[in-house]
Amino acid sequence: MRKSKIINIVFASILAILFLIPLVWMVSTSFKSDFEAIGGGTFFPQEFTFQNYISTLTSTSVPILRWLFNSLFVGFAGVAIVVVIDSMAAYALARLDVPFKKVLFPLFVSTLMIPWVITFLPLYQQFSNLGLLNTYAPLILPYSANAFGVFLLYQFFRSFPKELEEAARMDGANKWQIFMKVVIPSARPLIATLAIFTFMAIYNDFLWPLVTTSTPEMRTVTTGIAIMQQGSFVSSYGQLMALTTLATIPILIVFLIGQKWFIRGITQSGIK
Repeated sequence: MRKSKIINIVFASILAILFLIPLVWMVSTSFKSDFEAIGGGTFFPQEFTFQNYISTLTSTSVPILRWLFNSLFVGFAGVAIVVVIDSMAAYALARLDVPFKKVLFPLFVSTLMIPWVITFLPLYQQFSNLGLLNTYAPLILPYSANAFGVFLLYQFFRSFPKELEEAARMDGANKWQIFMKVVIPSARPLIATLAIFTFMAIYNDFLWPLVTTSTPEMRTVTTGIAIMQQGSFVSSYGQLMALTTLATIPILIVFLIGQKWFIRGITQSGIK
């Protein structure tokens, strides 16, 4: 038992190192001069320089702060909408007397099998016909509800003890109060897990923001990096890595803050 545990630890450590190497290389290159970054030769910079960050943050052609704002705004707005809609939909299907709920839930889950590329063009045409391209609407609304969140929370709500609901009902609580004050507090780890998954999906999305935005002011950070990679930063590896490092910081902070809830949510969903 002890030998197998040591093997697992060693294996996990090797995987962690393999995943960390690209991240360390990215941060390291961001502190190199362009000449040293292109020349390679050393993993860590021989002379640390902050010029790449200064040039990136002060450049008029690279509105990195605007791109970060767009990505964060779209991400948090999408998370808020998803958490509200999916939690209410899952609770209604799991605990309330909703007509045809035994048919509706399989239909919701079956949408998970529909590839994103199939809905890509119809969504684009709808937003184009409504004149909403190059606005925040197409960056938020397609993520406003998803079957994954309904499925994740449905499993928890279905196994939630009925005795707690009955006790709250005897104390005079209505359905809304039971949902908000009894059920939701117990589901916080799962809701946090859903929020992290949703935020990461929206923040990291590239193709959809690329085709629905056309001006630099509406670009997200992922599309901005791709454009700079083929544009003014095509030979400036140091500035490109500085831009990528700045883009990584927000999502890293979000994950570190929600790490405890994320682990509890994964464990709780597995047990349930």
